[in-house]
Amino acid sequence: MLQLQLIKGRFSKTEAFDLVSQMVNIKIKYHEDKIRDAEKEEDIKMRENRIKELQRELHEFKSRILSNEQAVNIESGIVIA
Repeated sequence: MLQLQLIKGRFSKTEAFDLVSQMVNIKIKYHEDKIRDAEKEEDIKMRENRIKELQRELHEFKSRILSNEQAVNIESGIVIA
């Protein structure tokens, strides 16, 4: 098993939103690039749905994080098994 720690720290609400939104936007761009190369309609639909889900989750995150008065702790990693 391989583990990669991407983020670990305490961030202001603005820093937290900026960091998470940049990560989500990279994932959205990944799906957009895959859509351009996709040949199967089902692959395109799946990726379009995932993009919408990521956008919805980011919007919800923004609403919650920016209403928070305190700094937040963020931990994020990848586990490859």
